[in-house]
Amino acid sequence: MEMGDVEIGIGLPAAIPGVNRAQLLGWARGADQRGFSTLGVIDRLVYPNIEPLSALTAAAAVTERIRLTTAILLAPLRANGALFAKQAASLQILSEGRLVLGLAAGARQDDFDASALDFHTRGRRFNALLEDIRRIWEGEARGFAGAIGPDLGRVGPPPILVGGTSDAAIRRAARYGTGWIAGGGGPEAFAASAQKVRDAWSSAGRDGPPRLAALAYFALGTDARAHADRYLKDYYAFGGPYAERVASSALVDDAKIRAAIAAFQEAGCDELILFPCNPDPSQVDLLAGIAL
Repeated sequence: MEMGDVEIGIGLPAAIPGVNRAQLLGWARGADQRGFSTLGVIDRLVYPNIEPLSALTAAAAVTERIRLTTAILLAPLRANGALFAKQAASLQILSEGRLVLGLAAGARQDDFDASALDFHTRGRRFNALLEDIRRIWEGEARGFAGAIGPDLGRVGPPPILVGGTSDAAIRRAARYGTGWIAGGGGPEAFAASAQKVRDAWSSAGRDGPPRLAALAYFALGTDARAHADRYLKDYYAFGGPYAERVASSALVDDAKIRAAIAAFQEAGCDELILFPCNPDPSQVDLLAGIAL
C-alpha cells in the first residue's frame, strides 16, 4: 500500500506493565524484519515501565537495520549530563549509528519529585543539558584521559528531535534539534505546531527543513478496544478526563490506521510512530499488513 513519503515506525511495548523479555525481543526482531522505519520508546519514572535506553539497548542487540528512537526521553531527569552523554554515545556505537534521541522537558511532577529535582526549573536544566552533551560529543576534554567517550567520529552523534508544544519547546527545537517530535495529540494538533516549528526554524537561520515526527497509539485483532482502554486509561490516569480522550483516540481497526497515516502525511509529518497497547509480538505483523 503506497502511503507517500511518511515513514511508519512502531513503538516497543516497553511501557506496557508486565511486558517480558520474550515479548520485547520478539517484537524488535519482527519490526526489523518487516521494514518499519524505527522502534520507539516512551519515558516515565514513576510507572512500571522498562527504562527506555535499556529497552533500546536490548533491541539494538537483536536488530540490524531499524532506527532506535526515544519518543520521548525526559531529558531533565538525566541530571548528570556527562553520564547521559556517555550512555547515549554508547548506544549509538553499539547500534552502528541507529539512535535518534527524542527529548522533552516532561509534564508529570511526580517523576521529578521522585528524583529530588525541581519540577519548575526543568526547562533551564534541559537547555544546559543540550549544551553540555553537544560539547561532550564534540570531544571536549574533561579529565586526565581527555574526552568522555566513546568516540563518535565513525558514526556521528545521534540526531536530536525536541518535543513539546510550548513556545520555549519550539525555540529549543530550532536552536538545538535536527527536528521536532509531537506527542499523541492527533494530526490537526500536529499540523498547527509543526507550522510554528517551521517558522522558528526559518527565523533561527537553520538550513533545510526540520524533520517532523509524531506518535499515535494502536491495537489490532481480538479485544483491540479492551487492550487500548486497559493500558491507556491506566498510563494516562494522572490526566483525569484526558485519559478517556487518549483511549478513545486509539487506532483499533484497519480503516482508522489508514486514515491516521493519510492525515499525518497531509499535515507534513515525516515519520509516524505507532505505539502498541498490546505487547503480543503478533501485533507487529498485523500492523505491517496495514501500514507498510
